Amino acid sequence: MTPAVLGLVLFASVAHALWNIAAKSVSGKGYAFVLAYHGLSAILLAPIAIWLLASVTHEFSPSLLGAAALSAIFHIAYSVSLQSGYDHAPLGVVYPTARGVGPIITIIIAVLFLGERPTPPETIGAFVVIAGIAVVTVRPKGAGGGHATSSHGVGRGLAWGGLIGTFIASYTLWDDFSVNHITDSPLLYFAVSEACVAIIMALGIVTIPGGPSRRADFRSIVSGHKRALVTVAILSPLAYLLVLFAMQQAPVSLVAPVRETSIIVGTLLAWWFFGEKNIAMKLTGAVVVVAGIGLIALG
Repeated sequence: MTPAVLGLVLFASVAHALWNIAAKSVSGKGYAFVLAYHGLSAILLAPIAIWLLASVTHEFSPSLLGAAALSAIFHIAYSVSLQSGYDHAPLGVVYPTARGVGPIITIIIAVLFLGERPTPPETIGAFVVIAGIAVVTVRPKGAGGGHATSSHGVGRGLAWGGLIGTFIASYTLWDDFSVNHITDSPLLYFAVSEACVAIIMALGIVTIPGGPSRRADFRSIVSGHKRALVTVAILSPLAYLLVLFAMQQAPVSLVAPVRETSIIVGTLLAWWFFGEKNIAMKLTGAVVVVAGIGLIALG
């Protein structure tokens, strides 16, 4: 991985942690918030997509639309489960678990089905990441409200983090394939994918049960959570576009884990903004995770 690509991925990881903090501040309105920020992202990206198509350097094709639509489904599943996870468990457990599980699954799939062969340091690094996740989620007995309560919260955080990590691996692997074999423009691909997300979710808010309450949530978010909405709508696509460009220049089995340096930023911000306890243990675990990521990247 060249220094330039590494720089892209590290910048993306900071942007990713920041938008997750903004997302955590909106609770109880997961579906509506996801629709709102993806819809705004689609609107912001639309002029760029139109310009790319008008320039005749890129063309719109059925394969591009199909790939973007499948990517949209994976991203919807990820985004909705992420907001639900933040509603039901501490960010300091959900976030590092999801961001650690995602690259592990990605590496396994890349080895079994994509023919990538990690070196011994990369393999060791994968197990170090798992160990770091365990450290992050451990909470000493009697810390903050009793062992039973903390264990329940940690258990929920692990479950949500594992589910979210699975969706992370799904969209990472598919998007890596798409930007390397279906289109040479990550920007156009992502713009079409965001438009698909917005359309699918807008149809969902009209047709699925509970639509009226979700529409009320949507109006509440647009009027009362403007800062979080704009922050996520800008930083989320920025972070992932940088990753898409990086995946065109480096193996996905390296890009996926390196971007999880956001765990360090996310852990610190969870402590700073939300007062989540046991920061020493979480930070130690986060450092272990990043050490594992370093082994994977340097291997």
